[in-house]
Formats: sequence, C-alpha cells, structure tokens
Amino acid sequence: MKLFLLCFHFFFSFTFSLSSDGLALLSLKSAVDQSGDGVFSDWNGGDSYPCGWSGISCANISGVPEPRVVGIALAGKSLRGYIPSELGTLRYLRRLNLHDNDFYGVVPVQLFNATALHSIFLHRNNLSGPFPASVCTIPRLQNLDLSDNSLSGSIPNDVKKCKQIQRLILARNKFSGEIPAGVWSELDNIIQLDLSANDFKGSIPEDIGELHTLSGTLNLSFNHLSGRIPNSLGKLSATVNFDLRNNDLIGEIPQTGTFSNQGPTAFLGNKNLCGLPLRKSCTGSDRGSGSNSSSREDEPRNSSKGLSPGLIILISAADVAGVALVGLVIVYVYWKKKDDDNVCSCIGKRRFDNEDENGKENACTLLPCMNNLKNEEDGDEGEVEVDGGGKGEGELVTIDKGFRIELDELLKASAYVLGKSALGIVYKVVLGNGMPVAVRRLGEGGEERYKEFVAEVQVIGKVKHPNIVRLRAYYWAHDEKLLISDFISNGNLGNALRGRNGQPSSNLSWSTRLRIAKGIARGLSYLHEFSPRKFVHGDIKPTNILLDNDLQPYISDFGLNRLISITGNNPSTGGFMGGALPYYVMKSSHKENKTNNRLSLDNGRGGNNYKAPEARVPGCRPTQKWDVYSLGVVLLELLTGKSTESSPTSASSSASVEVSDLVRWVRNGFDQESPLSEMVDPSLLQEVRAKKEVLAVFHVALACTEGDPEVRPRMKTVFENLEKIGR
Repeated sequence: MKLFLLCFHFFFSFTFSLSSDGLALLSLKSAVDQSGDGVFSDWNGGDSYPCGWSGISCANISGVPEPRVVGIALAGKSLRGYIPSELGTLRYLRRLNLHDNDFYGVVPVQLFNATALHSIFLHRNNLSGPFPASVCTIPRLQNLDLSDNSLSGSIPNDVKKCKQIQRLILARNKFSGEIPAGVWSELDNIIQLDLSANDFKGSIPEDIGELHTLSGTLNLSFNHLSGRIPNSLGKLSATVNFDLRNNDLIGEIPQTGTFSNQGPTAFLGNKNLCGLPLRKSCTGSDRGSGSNSSSREDEPRNSSKGLSPGLIILISAADVAGVALVGLVIVYVYWKKKDDDNVCSCIGKRRFDNEDENGKENACTLLPCMNNLKNEEDGDEGEVEVDGGGKGEGELVTIDKGFRIELDELLKASAYVLGKSALGIVYKVVLGNGMPVAVRRLGEGGEERYKEFVAEVQVIGKVKHPNIVRLRAYYWAHDEKLLISDFISNGNLGNALRGRNGQPSSNLSWSTRLRIAKGIARGLSYLHEFSPRKFVHGDIKPTNILLDNDLQPYISDFGLNRLISITGNNPSTGGFMGGALPYYVMKSSHKENKTNNRLSLDNGRGGNNYKAPEARVPGCRPTQKWDVYSLGVVLLELLTGKSTESSPTSASSSASVEVSDLVRWVRNGFDQESPLSEMVDPSLLQEVRAKKEVLAVFHVALACTEGDPEVRPRMKTVFENLEKIGR
C-alpha cells in the first residue's frame, strides 16, 4: 500500500508540475503512432513549461504570469496519427503547422476553441471528413491551407463568416457540389483562393468577381465547372491571373477588364470555349446573343441578292489602286534602307592582310584591334594573340541610327579585357570621343549561317528599353564575329550584393534594392509583352544584371545564346554581353568547383539555381515562365542577401550549413512562420519602415517561384505588383 501511494504521489507531482499548455501538447505526442527520429525526445513531462520543446514557441502575454504556447511547428516530421481535440485548449495558440505529415481522421471541432489562431497549415496529410465549418468562428483566422488531403462534401455557406481570411487553399481534395454563391462578397481581405483539383460542378458564382483584394492566381482548374465564364471576373484586380483549365466551360471568353491580361493557358482543356486569347474563333451559336441569331436569319435573304456590276467594278478599281500604293511604299523603303546602309556600314573589299595602294591598312580589318590590349583587372599591358589568316570580307554594321562608329575609330581605341570564358573575351573599348563600349568576340564558325545571324542581330537591335543593355553594332567576317553594345560602368548585381570577395555586402539600401527589383521586372515585362517578338531571356541571374553609377539595373546577355549557337560556341554556360562578369570570377570558378564538389553537382554551376524546375529537364522548350522563376530567385537574393549556394537549412541555422535551394529555405521559413529578422538581410534590419515593403516583395518572390509554371504570374503582373510597393 505504501508503495502504491508513493508511486501515485510521484506520478501526480511529475505530471502536475507541467503547465496546462504542456499537458495539452502531451496529448499530441500520445496521438502520434509513429514519428521521425527524435521528434519528441525532449518533450519531457517533468518540465515546468514546454517552451524548450522541439517545434514549440512561447511568448509572454501581458497580464499572464507564465509563458504561453503560441506556435506549433512540426511540419515534415513523418508524424502518423490523429489531431487531438485537446489542442483546442491552447488559448493563445496562433500558428499550427502540421503539414507534410500523415495525420488521418477528421479535423476535430474542438480545435477551433483556440480562438487566437490566425494560421492553420494542415496540407499534405491524409485528413478526411467534411469541411470544418466551425473554423470560421475563429475571429482572426487569416491563413487556412487544407490542400492535398481527402476532405469531401460541399463547401458550406458558413465560409462567409471567415471575415479576416487572406488565403483559403482547398486544392486537391474530394470536395463536390456547387461552389457556393452569395458568400464571396463577404470576404473583404482575401488574397489567394485555390479550389483546384476537386469535383466541383455547376457554374462559377458571379460574386467571385467581387473579391476586390484578390491578387495572384484565382485557381478553379481541374474541376467539372460548366456554363459560361461570368463577365464579373473582369472586375478583379489587373494583377490577378486566372486558372480555369480543364473544366466544361462554354461560350465566348469575355474581353473586358482583367480578361485582357490573360494568356491562352488559363483556359485550356475547355473544348467548348472560344474567342481570344484562344486560337478558336466563335461562331454565332457560341456567342449565343439574340442579335447574332437574328442576323443569321437575315443572311440567306441578303446573300441571295448578290453584288451589282457597278459595285464589282468599284471594288476592282480600289484593289488595283491599293496594290500600286503598296508597291510604291516598298520601293521607297528599299532605297531608303540602301542609303542608310551606305552611311552606317563599312564593307571591306580586300583580304584582311592587304593594304591599299597608299600603304594604309584596310579600314575594315579587325585584326589590329587585338594588339596592345590592357587587362583592366591587373593593369598589366600585354598582347593578345589572334590568328590573322583571314581570307574573307568583313562588315561593320551599326544597328542604331543614332550611333556612329567607324572601324578606323574602333581599331585605334584603347581596349581592356573585362572577362574571359569558354565563350570568348569581352573588351571595354574607349572610343576617340571618350565613349566606352563593350565588344564581345563570338566564335569563328557559322559562315554558312550569315543571313540567320544578321536576321537575329537585327531583331535584337530593335529592343530599346532603359533597363536592357542596347546592342549598337556588329562585325561579321568568316573568322571573326563581334558584338558592340553599351558599356555599363558599375559591375553587376552579384558583386553589389556580395562584394568582390564573395562576402555579403551592406552597400545596398532597401530603397535601392526595391528600385533594382522594379527595373529588372520592368525590362523583362517589356521583353515578354511589348518587344518585337514575345521574347524569353532564359538566363536571368545577378551576374547578368548590370548596374550603372546610379545603381539603375540593366539586363544583359539578352539574345546571346542564340547568336553563340549560330557562331559555333556552346551556349549552355551563358555569357556577359555588356560587361556583366568581371575577370576574377572566371579565374576562380575552377577552384570553386574543386573545393566544393557537392555544390557543383547540386547546382550545376552556370546559374542552374536560378533555373525553373522544368528548365532543368533536357530538351524542354524555353517559356516566359522560366524568366518569372529566375526573377523570383533574384528577388529572394535581394531580400536575404544570400546567394543560391549559401542558404542555411533553416531560418535559425548557422550560415555554415548549406543547401542548394534558397527557394526551399525561404518557403520553410514562411511555413514555420519564422521571424522576418531571421530571413531578411541583416543590413536591412535598421530600416524599420521597410518591413511591410520587404514582406510584400517576399510574397511576390514566392509567387514567382511556384513549382507549377501555370501558377506563376505573368511578368507583366509581377512588375505591376512591385510597382505598387513603396508608393
């Protein structure tokens, strides 16, 4: 009996020395059938408070004598079990992160007695049962992610009670029935709505168009929605992207408001949709308007009348006059271009090693420009050896009519080596008038592809934007090809962020970083939407973002891969047109590869960490969403000050522990709701006013780096979102 009382006393004192919050957490430990190694190893019932337990965060609450649990972060811990109702007794719990585990069963209603919750992340588990309607009784709930589970049934009208909800993500479950109508106009704060990959039927509710705070993607794809797309969706913000793929929608796509910003991928998989931006035109029956049907009834009567002879003669005469006018315009353009070419070109008529009758060097040979070159990095003078056995003709052509350069002037100018790579050499050349230009030597091949080269250069030369390095001229000979572009004087973004020794630099203020981010997005938006072609850059990274003396950004290397493939060099390693990459980086690359093989394998060097996941698959055709992803990674570097090769494995880890994926590190930080101070560049912490702006750019970057390219926003949307920040 004494032994029993002693054991009872020991158990009683052991258990009740723990706070009530700790007891509630022990119920979670008991509810887990299996877990990863050591997950609960420090969950000790003998502690007074659970604040030192793994995955638990506490805070001191005003007026409360003891610290209280405010966060549970046990995501991705291989936990298998059920969610205990006792967690609802955690009065001050704000964040519940149990995603990426194997929790099963229903979400207990009692959980929502924890009325301080503002974020619930239960995605990628095996939860079942209906949508927990009582979740909307939590007064400050902002984030609810139940995606990738097995929840079923309909979405109740009670969802309109989630007044503060910002992100409602229910994708990839088994929800069915119709999407409720008359509830969405009540949600005044929602930013993201994702109902994709369920079994919803019926029409799209009109009042979804009243989600005025929505940004990013409205995702209703992969359901069984039918009927016409409501015109009201056009009232949504211009930054919203639609994803309505793979439904049973019919009729003409509306052309008002936000619809004008959508690409064709937003509507694919709806065989009865028609109209722009799809390539399927609408017939009268598709449009379904009364006026159209009446006009079709009149068509047989009108067509039976035919055309009068006088009208036929008049139409024929107009055709002849139109053809004659077009012919005159063509002749005028031809002679105008010929005159311009005579002014702006220097065409050699002799062999490279010949001199003219006065003993002067042929003005169109490029060989002398390689003599007495200076290396700007070390200041030593030296000669660059060049094979001078050319047998063909050379041509120097200025693309920009406002840019004047003669080959004489180029050959006599001082030249400095900016950088070397497997793709050749880039020189800084100072012309006689003091103007510097960047001259890149391409490969020596591609003679049979001259017309292709010229066509490509002419198209690139038409791209004129204040945030894109301008191509000014080119030189073509059978053994020498040069590109002449603007020289941007202040290095590249990679150096500005990390300094010349590769260490973090604190030289860039937040306002400067934000301006750089906006400039890059502005330039890429132009390339994607408004340039002569709908271009893809394909190699966006900090070393390809040049900075001038005012720290304005310029996108370099645009179109370079294509030109290099024509001239015979390997384009896979990228390049640095305009002086993007300083010489010392190229010299150190082999050493870095030898001393860190793990990073070399993971990253693939050459900017693979900036490439979208689908871009790393051999043979994939480049898309504009590649650039969106790459820009997202660059934004994360601007925010964190970390390179893609030096990201700590968690927000609280030492910087010496590295992973190859900066994107994953930041996402984990947000999932675990780590303090912003643990992710942002320490040099920005002094700029207290910038906190909201920094957070807003983080959200833009995370949207850009979504794994699914269809979910990523268009570059135009990215630019518009960034432009709103800091105004």
